[in-house]
Amino acid sequence: MVLPTAEETGNMAEMEMQWAVKAMHHAETYMKLLKSVGGKNFRLTAIDDELYADFKKNFPDLNIEKLDESEFKTEVSKAKWRDFINKYENRVTDFNFGSLVRIDCKGDYTEENTLFVMRTQFYCIEIARNKEGLNDSIRN
Repeated sequence: MVLPTAEETGNMAEMEMQWAVKAMHHAETYMKLLKSVGGKNFRLTAIDDELYADFKKNFPDLNIEKLDESEFKTEVSKAKWRDFINKYENRVTDFNFGSLVRIDCKGDYTEENTLFVMRTQFYCIEIARNKEGLNDSIRN
């Protein structure tokens, strides 16, 4: 069986629905973990400390408490993030899968409080929030 290329499939509704279901499941699972054990009590990847250090070095001014969508959507920011993410291609599982991240770390996943990012971006932001205690209010 020969699978179609990405160009041949286009934006098939079934594929979009599968992505949405998987991304929402990932988000729900993460919130359950935050609420039950707290962010400081678990690791998201085997290289959390390395991701955190590299993220803080490359994006020192990114406000992780309340994300600004423009920090992810301009051509300049997209290029910078793409270079950063690609370094982890063989080290972070599903490094470039789409994920949902909360814009304001004090809130839950809602339509207004959710931003689409790559999995590595999600890990970097949430690892930083956990290490810096910004997700503590979720458990409390």
